[in-house]
Amino acid sequence: MRNVKAVIFDVDGTLYEQSRLRSKMLVDLLAYYALRPWRLQEMRILQRFRSEREKRPGASGPDLENAQYAWCADKGRFPIQKVRQVVDRWMFTHPNQYLLNCVYPGTHSFFDAIRQQGIKIGIYSDYKAHDKLAAMKLAADIVVSSTDQEIDQLKPAPAGLLYIAEALNLAPGECLFIGDRQELDGLCAERAGMPYLIVDKQPFSSFTFYQDLEQRLHTTLASTTL
Repeated sequence: MRNVKAVIFDVDGTLYEQSRLRSKMLVDLLAYYALRPWRLQEMRILQRFRSEREKRPGASGPDLENAQYAWCADKGRFPIQKVRQVVDRWMFTHPNQYLLNCVYPGTHSFFDAIRQQGIKIGIYSDYKAHDKLAAMKLAADIVVSSTDQEIDQLKPAPAGLLYIAEALNLAPGECLFIGDRQELDGLCAERAGMPYLIVDKQPFSSFTFYQDLEQRLHTTLASTTL
């Protein structure tokens, strides 16, 4: 922590517990479509959208933002505009109301602690993250998605991390990336030449990862001033 000048966070599974959110979303989805069985195809669209992205680690553009919906369209089986509408509602809008209650314990305090030390905060997610951050009441100096025009590459391609480091006028080695998946976030950091941590798999009620990091930060600062 002594050499870190910026901490870059992944979002999903890193800042909040995905299983906690998914349980809430499952209830809402079942309640909604139980009354609208003629629209069950929309649940297949959501499933396909996720699976098509998971099949393409490291995929690159151009125009990755629109390409991801075309992947799901299945050669015209689902109209692209319909795919976009369903995904936007159930993945990027509706879940946000639950995010604050799913944020890992200690996250807000850790953000405050590193900001107080003049350490920059970056966000790098494969998905758009501005609205999620607002819902979680978290702020960053720079927020980047893999589907931004400046990136157009999914993890584990390192373009997003390198872009953030350059935008902050820092070397990759001066940044710390925190993610939740070794095969994506860890590999992405390795390819960027950036130190990284993978979030501990702990139950939500006993999650101490960020509290431990904050304590490590304070300990490091204390030893530096002695």
